[in-house]
Amino acid sequence: MPYVLIIHEVADYPAWKAVFDGAAGIRRDAGEIAYQVLKYDTDPNRIVHFSQWRSLTAAREFFESERLIEIRARAGVKAPEFIYLDQLESGVLDAHS
Repeated sequence: MPYVLIIHEVADYPAWKAVFDGAAGIRRDAGEIAYQVLKYDTDPNRIVHFSQWRSLTAAREFFESERLIEIRARAGVKAPEFIYLDQLESGVLDAHS
């Protein structure tokens, strides 16, 4: 399963979140299946976007497109780091075992 991990600082989380939510349709159409948004516990403007994709090729094309570069600028994103990942394994640990 392909995933993308993006770590970036934003100028203002509520402003970034409005742009992020507004782009849900284009993210879905580009191949994003599911996502999580997390923040650093010590910095509310340091955001992690972890998402599942149909393919890493689709994810790279989307995140490296001119359209996304413009959207990131509008959202106040600073120096994003993109990490493209293929899942090897997943599991759930039972706390009662």
